[in-house]
Amino acid sequence: MALQGPIPVGFDMVFPHGCYVVGEVEPVKDFDASTNGRFVQSRDKQSGELVWQVAVMDADPTVKPGQKTVAVKILAPVQPVPPAPMPGLPFTPVEFDHVTVTPYVNGTGRLAYSIKVRAMRAPRSAATPAPTKNTATTAKDAA
Repeated sequence: MALQGPIPVGFDMVFPHGCYVVGEVEPVKDFDASTNGRFVQSRDKQSGELVWQVAVMDADPTVKPGQKTVAVKILAPVQPVPPAPMPGLPFTPVEFDHVTVTPYVNGTGRLAYSIKVRAMRAPRSAATPAPTKNTATTAKDAA
């Protein structure tokens, strides 16, 4: 099979309705290398980059409440900084670049996905729709 390891996907495939930062960016602990009182940060097996994690809320209205918050792992040499909060919003919208997913079977025997990214940024502004042509006629136009 040609697919081996993480599967590259687009951000819109994972979060078609967008997502919001709901936690802090934190280092991921390497449980094998860490000892009592000594924290060792995890490194990605393929790239060797440090691994960070941030909790995000999926904005998809069809996602069950218990599955709305997911952890996204960020591979970066330094701690990534979330985008600036947007006025009037309770959560900060975010997009990710260079997204990969790795399927696995979780502890309950269900299929799950590990999401890894290379960068975190503010969402690109939505494209402005073209103005629609006004086809309504007025009494003056009809005369």
